[in-house]
Amino acid sequence: MSSILSRRTALQAAGAVAVGSMVSGVAGTAQAAVAENGSTDDTVVIHPTLPQVPVNNSFTVKVRPLGGTWQRLDIYLAKLALIDAVTGSNPVQKSSWAAFDFSGTVEVEVTYNPGGAEKFRIRPDSYGIKPEVLGDTARFTLDRPRNVVVQVDDKIFDCLHLFANPIEQDVPAEGDKKVMYFGPGFHTPPNGELTVPSNTTVYLAPGAVLQAHVRIEGAENSRIIGRGVIYNSKWGAMLIRKCENVTIDGITILNPRYENIRVAECRNLTIKNLRAFSREGWGDGIQLYCSENVTIDGCFLRTSDDCIALYTHRWDFYGDTRNITVKNTSLWADVAHPINMAVHGNPDPAAPEMLENLNFENIDILDHREPQVNAQGCVAIQAADGNLVRDVRFDDIRVEDFRWGQLFHIRVINNPRWNMTSGRSIENVYVKDLSYNGKNADTSIIAGTDAERTVKDVTFENLRVNGRVIRDSGDKPRWYLASDGVPMFVNEHVQNLRFLTTAEAAAL
Repeated sequence: MSSILSRRTALQAAGAVAVGSMVSGVAGTAQAAVAENGSTDDTVVIHPTLPQVPVNNSFTVKVRPLGGTWQRLDIYLAKLALIDAVTGSNPVQKSSWAAFDFSGTVEVEVTYNPGGAEKFRIRPDSYGIKPEVLGDTARFTLDRPRNVVVQVDDKIFDCLHLFANPIEQDVPAEGDKKVMYFGPGFHTPPNGELTVPSNTTVYLAPGAVLQAHVRIEGAENSRIIGRGVIYNSKWGAMLIRKCENVTIDGITILNPRYENIRVAECRNLTIKNLRAFSREGWGDGIQLYCSENVTIDGCFLRTSDDCIALYTHRWDFYGDTRNITVKNTSLWADVAHPINMAVHGNPDPAAPEMLENLNFENIDILDHREPQVNAQGCVAIQAADGNLVRDVRFDDIRVEDFRWGQLFHIRVINNPRWNMTSGRSIENVYVKDLSYNGKNADTSIIAGTDAERTVKDVTFENLRVNGRVIRDSGDKPRWYLASDGVPMFVNEHVQNLRFLTTAEAAAL
Protein backbone atom coordinates (compact mmCIF):
# COMPACT_ATOMS: atom_id res chain seq x y z
CA MET A 1 0.00 0.00 0.00
CA SER A 2 2.77 2.45 0.86
CA SER A 3 4.44 2.01 -2.56
CA ILE A 4 1.12 2.73 -4.34
CA LEU A 5 0.50 5.82 -2.24
CA SER A 6 4.08 6.94 -2.83
CA ARG A 7 3.70 6.60 -6.61
CA ARG A 8 0.38 8.45 -6.64
CA THR A 9 1.80 11.21 -4.46
CA ALA A 10 4.81 11.58 -6.75
CA LEU A 11 2.63 11.75 -9.87
CA GLN A 12 0.30 14.27 -8.26
CA ALA A 13 3.26 16.40 -7.25
CA ALA A 14 4.75 16.16 -10.73
CA GLY A 15 1.48 17.31 -12.25
CA ALA A 16 1.26 20.20 -9.81
CA VAL A 17 4.82 21.28 -10.58
CA ALA A 18 4.18 21.07 -14.31
CA VAL A 19 1.05 23.17 -14.06
CA GLY A 20 2.51 25.65 -11.61
CA SER A 21 5.59 26.25 -13.74
CA MET A 22 3.46 27.29 -16.70
CA VAL A 23 1.60 30.12 -15.03
CA SER A 24 2.11 33.70 -16.31
CA GLY A 25 2.66 35.03 -19.79
CA VAL A 26 0.21 36.04 -22.47
CA ALA A 27 -0.55 32.57 -23.78
CA GLY A 28 -2.52 31.30 -20.82
CA THR A 29 -1.80 28.44 -18.42
CA ALA A 30 -1.60 24.69 -18.67
CA GLN A 31 -4.57 22.61 -17.69
CA ALA A 32 -4.30 19.27 -15.94
CA ALA A 33 -6.93 16.58 -15.75
CA VAL A 34 -7.07 13.33 -13.82
CA ALA A 35 -9.35 10.35 -14.17
CA GLU A 36 -12.88 10.78 -12.86
CA ASN A 37 -12.33 7.87 -10.49
CA GLY A 38 -9.83 10.05 -8.63
CA SER A 39 -6.76 8.09 -9.63
CA THR A 40 -3.64 10.22 -9.95
CA ASP A 41 -1.96 7.47 -11.96
CA ASP A 42 -3.73 8.79 -15.08
CA THR A 43 -2.94 12.49 -15.54
CA VAL A 44 -2.99 14.71 -18.62
CA VAL A 45 -1.40 18.18 -18.90
CA ILE A 46 -2.48 20.41 -21.79
CA HIS A 47 -0.01 23.01 -23.01
CA PRO A 48 -0.84 26.71 -23.40
CA THR A 49 -1.39 28.02 -26.92
CA LEU A 50 1.79 28.81 -28.88
CA PRO A 51 1.57 32.47 -29.96
CA GLN A 52 2.36 33.38 -33.60
CA VAL A 53 2.76 29.73 -34.63
CA PRO A 54 0.32 29.02 -37.48
CA VAL A 55 -2.45 26.53 -36.86
CA ASN A 56 -3.78 23.84 -39.15
CA ASN A 57 -7.43 22.79 -39.16
CA SER A 58 -7.30 19.37 -40.78
CA PHE A 59 -7.71 17.60 -37.45
CA THR A 60 -9.54 17.98 -34.18
CA VAL A 61 -7.78 16.16 -31.34
CA LYS A 62 -9.05 15.46 -27.84
CA VAL A 63 -7.32 13.64 -25.00
CA ARG A 64 -8.37 12.51 -21.56
CA PRO A 65 -7.08 10.43 -18.67
CA LEU A 66 -8.60 6.97 -18.75
CA GLY A 67 -12.27 7.53 -17.90
CA GLY A 68 -11.73 11.28 -17.41
CA THR A 69 -12.91 14.47 -19.11
CA TRP A 70 -12.01 15.22 -22.72
CA GLN A 71 -9.75 18.21 -23.39
CA ARG A 72 -9.02 19.65 -26.82
CA LEU A 73 -5.48 20.21 -28.12
CA ASP A 74 -4.23 23.06 -30.27
CA ILE A 75 -3.17 21.80 -33.70
CA TYR A 76 -0.27 23.55 -35.43
CA LEU A 77 1.10 23.75 -38.96
CA ALA A 78 4.20 21.77 -39.88
CA LYS A 79 5.82 22.78 -43.18
CA LEU A 80 7.33 19.86 -45.09
CA ALA A 81 9.21 19.22 -48.34
CA LEU A 82 8.35 17.50 -51.60
CA ILE A 83 11.16 17.94 -54.14
CA ASP A 84 10.04 17.74 -57.77
CA ALA A 85 12.54 15.34 -59.34
CA VAL A 86 12.11 16.99 -62.76
CA THR A 87 12.20 20.71 -61.96
CA GLY A 88 13.83 20.75 -58.50
CA SER A 89 11.05 22.93 -57.13
CA ASN A 90 10.05 22.52 -53.48
CA PRO A 91 6.59 23.93 -52.78
CA VAL A 92 5.48 23.96 -49.15
CA GLN A 93 3.55 20.88 -48.05
CA LYS A 94 1.21 21.42 -45.11
CA SER A 95 0.90 19.00 -42.24
CA SER A 96 -0.25 19.01 -38.59
CA TRP A 97 1.25 18.45 -35.17
CA ALA A 98 0.20 18.65 -31.53
CA ALA A 99 1.71 17.85 -28.14
CA PHE A 100 0.70 17.21 -24.52
CA ASP A 101 2.07 15.57 -21.36
CA PHE A 102 0.64 12.62 -19.46
CA SER A 103 1.25 9.81 -17.02
CA GLY A 104 -0.52 6.48 -16.72
CA THR A 105 -2.94 5.84 -19.58
CA VAL A 106 -4.44 8.41 -21.93
CA GLU A 107 -7.29 8.10 -24.41
CA VAL A 108 -6.92 9.95 -27.71
CA GLU A 109 -9.66 10.96 -30.15
CA VAL A 110 -8.66 12.21 -33.63
CA THR A 111 -11.21 13.56 -36.12
CA TYR A 112 -10.32 14.24 -39.75
CA ASN A 113 -12.20 17.46 -40.46
CA PRO A 114 -12.30 17.36 -44.31
CA GLY A 115 -14.29 14.14 -43.98
CA GLY A 116 -14.45 11.11 -46.21
CA ALA A 117 -11.93 9.08 -44.22
CA GLU A 118 -11.85 5.42 -45.17
CA LYS A 119 -9.05 4.20 -42.91
CA PHE A 120 -6.71 5.34 -40.16
CA ARG A 121 -3.18 4.12 -39.53
CA ILE A 122 -1.15 4.83 -36.39
CA ARG A 123 2.57 4.80 -37.05
CA PRO A 124 5.18 3.50 -36.39
CA ASP A 125 3.55 0.18 -37.22
CA SER A 126 5.77 -1.52 -34.63
CA TYR A 127 3.70 0.03 -31.84
CA GLY A 128 0.80 -2.18 -32.87
CA ILE A 129 -1.81 0.52 -32.20
CA LYS A 130 -5.10 -0.39 -33.88
CA PRO A 131 -7.60 2.45 -33.48
CA GLU A 132 -11.34 2.17 -33.11
CA VAL A 133 -12.73 3.93 -36.19
CA LEU A 134 -16.08 5.73 -36.10
CA GLY A 135 -16.52 7.39 -39.49
CA ASP A 136 -14.07 10.30 -39.67
CA THR A 137 -12.93 9.75 -36.05
CA ALA A 138 -10.38 7.34 -34.62
CA ARG A 139 -9.87 6.52 -30.95
CA PHE A 140 -6.90 4.79 -29.34
CA THR A 141 -5.03 4.67 -26.04
CA LEU A 142 -1.42 5.25 -25.09
CA ASP A 143 0.10 3.69 -21.98
CA ARG A 144 3.52 5.35 -22.27
CA PRO A 145 5.04 8.45 -23.88
CA ARG A 146 5.02 8.07 -27.66
CA ASN A 147 5.67 10.05 -30.82
CA VAL A 148 3.06 8.84 -33.31
CA VAL A 149 1.80 9.74 -36.76
CA VAL A 150 -1.91 9.42 -37.51
CA GLN A 151 -2.43 8.88 -41.23
CA VAL A 152 -5.78 9.04 -42.97
CA ASP A 153 -6.06 7.07 -46.21
CA ASP A 154 -2.25 6.94 -46.52
CA LYS A 155 -1.91 10.71 -47.01
CA ILE A 156 1.78 11.59 -46.78
CA PHE A 157 1.46 15.26 -45.79
CA ASP A 158 -2.09 15.84 -44.58
CA CYS A 159 -1.46 13.76 -41.48
CA LEU A 160 -1.14 14.38 -37.73
CA HIS A 161 2.11 14.14 -35.77
CA LEU A 162 1.17 13.67 -32.13
CA PHE A 163 3.81 14.01 -29.43
CA ALA A 164 2.76 12.51 -26.11
CA ASN A 165 5.38 13.52 -23.53
CA PRO A 166 6.02 12.37 -20.00
CA ILE A 167 5.07 14.91 -17.35
CA GLU A 168 7.99 17.23 -16.66
CA GLN A 169 10.17 16.64 -13.62
CA ASP A 170 12.49 19.05 -11.79
CA VAL A 171 11.29 22.15 -13.63
CA PRO A 172 13.79 25.03 -13.21
CA ALA A 173 12.71 28.01 -11.14
CA GLU A 174 12.11 31.35 -12.79
CA GLY A 175 14.57 33.87 -11.37
CA ASP A 176 17.35 31.34 -10.82
CA LYS A 177 20.62 33.04 -11.85
CA LYS A 178 21.68 29.93 -13.75
CA VAL A 179 18.44 29.73 -15.74
CA MET A 180 17.36 31.53 -18.89
CA TYR A 181 13.63 31.15 -18.33
CA PHE A 182 11.23 31.58 -21.24
CA GLY A 183 7.65 31.38 -20.04
CA PRO A 184 4.53 31.09 -22.19
CA GLY A 185 4.68 33.74 -24.91
CA PHE A 186 6.68 34.80 -27.96
CA HIS A 187 10.37 35.61 -27.44
CA THR A 188 12.83 37.11 -29.94
CA PRO A 189 16.34 37.94 -28.67
CA PRO A 190 18.30 40.84 -30.24
CA ASN A 191 19.50 40.01 -33.76
CA GLY A 192 17.60 36.74 -33.58
CA GLU A 193 20.42 34.98 -31.69
CA LEU A 194 20.67 33.47 -28.24
CA THR A 195 24.12 32.66 -26.81
CA VAL A 196 24.19 30.16 -23.96
CA PRO A 197 27.17 30.21 -21.54
CA SER A 198 28.52 27.41 -19.35
CA ASN A 199 26.58 26.06 -16.36
CA THR A 200 23.32 27.48 -17.70
CA THR A 201 19.89 25.99 -18.32
CA VAL A 202 17.66 27.42 -21.03
CA TYR A 203 14.11 26.51 -20.09
CA LEU A 204 11.34 26.74 -22.67
CA ALA A 205 8.09 26.37 -20.76
CA PRO A 206 5.02 24.85 -22.41
CA GLY A 207 3.56 27.65 -24.50
CA ALA A 208 6.96 29.33 -25.05
CA VAL A 209 8.02 30.21 -28.59
CA LEU A 210 11.67 31.20 -29.08
CA GLN A 211 12.45 32.71 -32.47
CA ALA A 212 16.22 32.51 -32.45
CA HIS A 213 19.38 30.83 -33.64
CA VAL A 214 20.72 29.26 -30.44
CA ARG A 215 24.50 29.06 -30.05
CA ILE A 216 26.40 27.10 -27.40
CA GLU A 217 30.14 27.45 -28.05
CA GLY A 218 33.09 26.66 -25.80
CA ALA A 219 30.70 25.86 -22.95
CA GLU A 220 30.18 23.02 -20.52
CA ASN A 221 27.35 21.76 -18.35
CA SER A 222 24.62 23.61 -20.26
CA ARG A 223 21.08 22.49 -21.05
CA ILE A 224 18.17 23.43 -23.29
CA ILE A 225 15.04 21.77 -21.93
CA GLY A 226 11.30 22.11 -21.61
CA ARG A 227 8.20 21.72 -23.75
CA GLY A 228 8.48 24.93 -25.74
CA VAL A 229 9.35 25.52 -29.39
CA ILE A 230 12.30 27.00 -31.29
CA TYR A 231 10.58 28.51 -34.31
CA ASN A 232 11.51 30.03 -37.65
CA SER A 233 15.24 30.46 -36.93
CA LYS A 234 17.02 32.66 -39.46
CA TRP A 235 19.78 30.02 -39.86
CA GLY A 236 19.95 26.58 -38.37
CA ALA A 237 18.02 26.35 -35.14
CA MET A 238 20.99 25.38 -32.98
CA LEU A 239 24.81 25.26 -33.14
CA ILE A 240 26.71 23.40 -30.42
CA ARG A 241 30.48 23.63 -30.85
CA LYS A 242 33.53 22.79 -28.72
CA CYS A 243 31.29 21.93 -25.78
CA GLU A 244 31.19 19.26 -23.12
CA ASN A 245 28.30 17.86 -21.08
CA VAL A 246 25.43 19.50 -22.96
CA THR A 247 21.83 18.23 -22.82
CA ILE A 248 18.91 18.95 -25.14
CA ASP A 249 15.64 17.53 -23.81
CA GLY A 250 11.95 17.81 -24.67
CA ILE A 251 11.82 20.74 -27.08
CA THR A 252 10.35 20.97 -30.59
CA ILE A 253 12.02 22.69 -33.55
CA LEU A 254 9.91 24.14 -36.35
CA ASN A 255 10.80 25.62 -39.70
CA PRO A 256 14.48 26.51 -39.32
CA ARG A 257 16.43 27.75 -42.29
CA TYR A 258 18.82 24.88 -42.98
CA GLU A 259 19.56 22.24 -40.31
CA ASN A 260 17.82 21.78 -36.97
CA ILE A 261 20.89 21.00 -34.82
CA ARG A 262 24.58 21.12 -35.80
CA VAL A 263 27.05 19.62 -33.35
CA ALA A 264 30.80 20.04 -33.91
CA GLU A 265 33.89 19.12 -31.87
CA CYS A 266 31.87 18.22 -28.77
CA ARG A 267 32.08 15.55 -26.11
CA ASN A 268 29.49 13.99 -23.80
CA LEU A 269 26.31 15.29 -25.43
CA THR A 270 22.74 14.04 -24.90
CA ILE A 271 19.77 14.83 -27.14
CA LYS A 272 16.51 13.42 -25.76
CA ASN A 273 12.87 13.61 -26.76
CA LEU A 274 13.59 16.13 -29.52
CA ARG A 275 10.92 16.64 -32.18
CA ALA A 276 12.00 18.48 -35.33
CA PHE A 277 10.55 19.41 -38.72
CA SER A 278 12.20 21.07 -41.71
CA ARG A 279 11.27 21.88 -45.30
CA GLU A 280 14.07 24.00 -46.81
CA GLY A 281 17.21 22.74 -48.53
CA TRP A 282 19.95 21.30 -46.31
CA GLY A 283 17.35 20.81 -43.62
CA ASP A 284 19.11 17.99 -41.74
CA GLY A 285 17.75 16.88 -38.41
CA ILE A 286 20.92 16.32 -36.35
CA GLN A 287 24.38 16.77 -37.86
CA LEU A 288 27.39 15.55 -35.88
CA TYR A 289 30.93 16.58 -36.87
CA CYS A 290 34.13 15.51 -35.12
CA SER A 291 32.37 14.63 -31.88
CA GLU A 292 32.39 11.76 -29.42
CA ASN A 293 30.29 10.24 -26.66
CA VAL A 294 26.94 11.39 -28.02
CA THR A 295 23.54 9.84 -27.24
CA ILE A 296 20.39 10.59 -29.26
CA ASP A 297 17.40 9.02 -27.53
CA GLY A 298 13.62 9.04 -27.98
CA CYS A 299 13.48 11.58 -30.82
CA PHE A 300 11.18 12.14 -33.79
CA LEU A 301 12.76 13.76 -36.86
CA ARG A 302 10.92 14.59 -40.09
CA THR A 303 13.33 16.46 -42.29
CA SER A 304 14.12 17.87 -45.73
CA ASP A 305 17.60 16.34 -45.73
CA ASP A 306 19.30 13.60 -43.68
CA CYS A 307 17.59 12.89 -40.38
CA ILE A 308 20.84 11.75 -38.73
CA ALA A 309 24.15 12.70 -40.37
CA LEU A 310 27.53 11.68 -38.91
CA TYR A 311 30.67 13.29 -40.36
CA THR A 312 34.24 14.23 -39.50
CA HIS A 313 35.98 17.30 -41.00
CA ARG A 314 34.13 20.08 -42.81
CA TRP A 315 34.73 23.84 -42.85
CA ASP A 316 36.94 24.49 -39.81
CA PHE A 317 35.84 21.41 -37.86
CA TYR A 318 38.53 18.75 -37.35
CA GLY A 319 38.75 15.41 -35.56
CA ASP A 320 37.33 11.90 -35.39
CA THR A 321 33.73 10.96 -34.63
CA ARG A 322 33.27 8.04 -32.24
CA ASN A 323 31.06 6.49 -29.57
CA ILE A 324 27.73 7.62 -31.01
CA THR A 325 24.43 5.97 -29.99
CA VAL A 326 21.07 6.64 -31.63
CA LYS A 327 18.18 4.74 -30.03
CA ASN A 328 14.42 4.60 -29.50
CA THR A 329 13.90 7.08 -32.32
CA SER A 330 11.63 7.51 -35.37
CA LEU A 331 13.03 8.90 -38.61
CA TRP A 332 11.16 10.27 -41.65
CA ALA A 333 13.27 11.69 -44.48
CA ASP A 334 11.16 13.59 -47.01
CA VAL A 335 14.49 14.20 -48.77
CA ALA A 336 17.77 12.22 -48.61
CA HIS A 337 18.58 9.62 -45.93
CA PRO A 338 17.12 8.67 -42.56
CA ILE A 339 20.67 7.61 -41.56
CA ASN A 340 23.78 8.86 -43.35
CA MET A 341 27.45 8.89 -42.43
CA ALA A 342 31.04 9.55 -43.57
CA VAL A 343 30.45 11.65 -46.71
CA HIS A 344 32.54 14.55 -45.34
CA GLY A 345 36.06 14.24 -43.91
CA ASN A 346 39.62 15.50 -44.15
CA PRO A 347 41.06 14.79 -47.62
CA ASP A 348 44.61 15.58 -46.48
CA PRO A 349 46.44 12.19 -46.55
CA ALA A 350 48.68 13.40 -43.73
CA ALA A 351 45.74 13.86 -41.36
CA PRO A 352 43.02 11.29 -42.17
CA GLU A 353 40.05 10.91 -39.85
CA MET A 354 37.73 8.09 -38.86
CA LEU A 355 34.27 7.31 -37.61
CA GLU A 356 34.04 4.38 -35.19
CA ASN A 357 31.83 2.71 -32.63
CA LEU A 358 28.53 3.94 -34.09
CA ASN A 359 25.43 2.26 -32.69
CA PHE A 360 21.80 2.39 -33.80
CA GLU A 361 19.24 0.62 -31.60
CA ASN A 362 15.46 0.28 -31.72
CA ILE A 363 14.85 2.60 -34.68
CA ASP A 364 11.70 3.01 -36.78
CA ILE A 365 12.28 4.35 -40.30
CA LEU A 366 8.95 5.66 -41.53
CA ASP A 367 9.93 7.04 -44.92
CA HIS A 368 12.75 7.75 -47.37
CA ARG A 369 12.43 9.68 -50.63
CA GLU A 370 15.48 10.49 -52.71
CA PRO A 371 15.56 10.56 -56.54
CA GLN A 372 19.39 10.74 -56.79
CA VAL A 373 20.61 7.16 -57.11
CA ASN A 374 24.05 7.96 -55.66
CA ALA A 375 22.45 9.65 -52.66
CA GLN A 376 19.95 6.98 -51.65
CA GLY A 377 19.73 4.54 -48.78
CA CYS A 378 17.62 4.31 -45.64
CA VAL A 379 20.92 3.22 -44.13
CA ALA A 380 23.78 4.95 -45.96
CA ILE A 381 27.48 4.57 -45.17
CA GLN A 382 29.45 6.47 -47.79
CA ALA A 383 33.13 6.69 -46.85
CA ALA A 384 34.77 9.61 -48.66
CA ASP A 385 37.45 12.29 -48.14
CA GLY A 386 39.91 9.91 -46.49
CA ASN A 387 37.42 8.61 -43.92
CA LEU A 388 37.75 5.17 -42.39
CA VAL A 389 34.48 3.82 -40.99
CA ARG A 390 34.60 0.89 -38.58
CA ASP A 391 32.68 -0.87 -35.83
CA VAL A 392 29.14 0.09 -36.81
CA ARG A 393 26.17 -1.78 -35.38
CA PHE A 394 22.49 -1.68 -36.19
CA ASP A 395 20.17 -3.58 -33.86
CA ASP A 396 16.38 -3.88 -34.09
CA ILE A 397 15.70 -1.55 -37.03
CA ARG A 398 12.22 -1.54 -38.58
CA VAL A 399 11.87 -0.02 -42.04
CA GLU A 400 8.36 0.65 -43.25
CA ASP A 401 7.66 0.96 -46.96
CA PHE A 402 9.12 4.18 -48.29
CA ARG A 403 8.46 6.25 -51.38
CA TRP A 404 11.74 6.24 -53.30
CA GLY A 405 15.24 4.93 -52.65
CA GLN A 406 17.27 1.97 -51.44
CA LEU A 407 17.32 -0.01 -48.24
CA PHE A 408 21.15 -0.01 -47.95
CA HIS A 409 23.85 2.08 -49.64
CA ILE A 410 27.28 1.11 -48.28
CA ARG A 411 30.15 2.34 -50.45
CA VAL A 412 33.67 3.70 -50.45
CA ILE A 413 33.23 6.69 -52.75
CA ASN A 414 34.70 9.81 -54.28
CA ASN A 415 31.83 11.92 -55.55
CA PRO A 416 33.25 15.09 -57.18
CA ARG A 417 30.13 17.03 -56.20
CA TRP A 418 30.93 16.61 -52.51
CA ASN A 419 34.42 15.16 -52.14
CA MET A 420 38.06 15.77 -52.98
CA THR A 421 39.23 12.17 -52.59
CA SER A 422 38.00 8.67 -51.86
CA GLY A 423 37.44 7.23 -48.43
CA ARG A 424 39.79 4.57 -47.09
CA SER A 425 37.61 1.68 -46.03
CA ILE A 426 34.43 0.48 -44.32
CA GLU A 427 35.07 -2.29 -41.79
CA ASN A 428 33.13 -4.41 -39.32
CA VAL A 429 29.47 -3.51 -39.87
CA TYR A 430 26.93 -5.70 -38.05
CA VAL A 431 23.23 -5.47 -38.88
CA LYS A 432 21.01 -7.50 -36.55
CA ASP A 433 17.22 -7.85 -36.69
CA LEU A 434 16.53 -5.35 -39.44
CA SER A 435 13.20 -5.77 -41.20
CA TYR A 436 11.75 -4.15 -44.30
CA ASN A 437 8.16 -4.58 -45.40
CA GLY A 438 7.23 -2.97 -48.69
CA LYS A 439 7.50 -2.93 -52.45
CA ASN A 440 9.20 0.37 -53.34
CA ALA A 441 12.84 -0.37 -52.50
CA ASP A 442 15.26 -0.15 -55.41
CA THR A 443 18.36 -2.35 -55.57
CA SER A 444 20.66 -1.79 -52.60
CA ILE A 445 24.41 -1.35 -53.09
CA ILE A 446 27.52 -2.52 -51.23
CA ALA A 447 30.70 -1.61 -53.09
CA GLY A 448 34.36 -0.84 -52.57
CA THR A 449 36.49 1.28 -54.93
CA ASP A 450 39.50 -0.97 -55.56
CA ALA A 451 41.66 -3.61 -53.89
CA GLU A 452 42.92 -1.13 -51.31
CA ARG A 453 39.70 0.76 -50.58
CA THR A 454 37.32 -2.01 -49.68
CA VAL A 455 34.20 -2.84 -47.72
CA LYS A 456 34.92 -5.79 -45.47
CA ASP A 457 33.43 -7.82 -42.65
CA VAL A 458 29.76 -6.93 -43.09
CA THR A 459 27.32 -9.28 -41.39
CA PHE A 460 23.54 -9.36 -41.61
CA GLU A 461 21.88 -11.40 -38.88
CA ASN A 462 18.17 -12.09 -39.28
CA LEU A 463 17.66 -9.61 -42.12
CA ARG A 464 14.00 -9.88 -43.08
CA VAL A 465 12.63 -8.57 -46.37
CA ASN A 466 8.86 -8.93 -46.56
CA GLY A 467 9.03 -11.67 -43.96
CA ARG A 468 11.75 -13.68 -45.67
CA VAL A 469 15.04 -14.18 -43.84
CA ILE A 470 17.92 -13.47 -46.21
CA ARG A 471 20.57 -16.15 -45.60
CA ASP A 472 23.57 -17.64 -47.31
CA SER A 473 22.21 -21.12 -46.58
CA GLY A 474 18.65 -20.28 -47.59
CA ASP A 475 16.39 -21.89 -50.16
CA LYS A 476 17.51 -20.49 -53.50
CA PRO A 477 19.00 -21.69 -56.77
CA ARG A 478 22.65 -22.54 -56.16
CA TRP A 479 23.79 -20.01 -58.75
CA TYR A 480 21.99 -17.15 -56.94
CA LEU A 481 23.67 -15.01 -54.30
CA ALA A 482 21.98 -14.44 -50.95
CA SER A 483 22.20 -10.71 -51.66
CA ASP A 484 19.90 -11.19 -54.66
CA GLY A 485 17.09 -11.75 -52.19
CA VAL A 486 17.26 -8.17 -50.89
CA PRO A 487 17.90 -7.34 -53.83
CA MET A 488 21.43 -5.94 -53.47
CA PHE A 489 24.33 -5.29 -55.86
CA VAL A 490 27.70 -6.32 -54.40
CA ASN A 491 30.92 -5.63 -56.29
CA GLU A 492 34.27 -7.43 -56.30
CA HIS A 493 35.78 -5.11 -53.69
CA VAL A 494 33.57 -6.40 -50.86
CA GLN A 495 35.16 -8.98 -48.57
CA ASN A 496 33.54 -11.35 -46.07
CA LEU A 497 29.89 -10.42 -46.56
CA ARG A 498 27.61 -12.78 -44.62
CA PHE A 499 23.86 -13.32 -44.32
CA LEU A 500 23.05 -15.43 -41.24
CA THR A 501 20.07 -16.61 -39.28
CA THR A 502 20.01 -15.93 -35.55
CA ALA A 503 20.82 -19.58 -34.86
CA GLU A 504 23.74 -19.53 -37.29
CA ALA A 505 25.13 -16.37 -35.71
CA ALA A 506 24.84 -17.86 -32.23
CA ALA A 507 26.76 -20.94 -33.33
CA LEU A 508 29.80 -18.99 -34.52
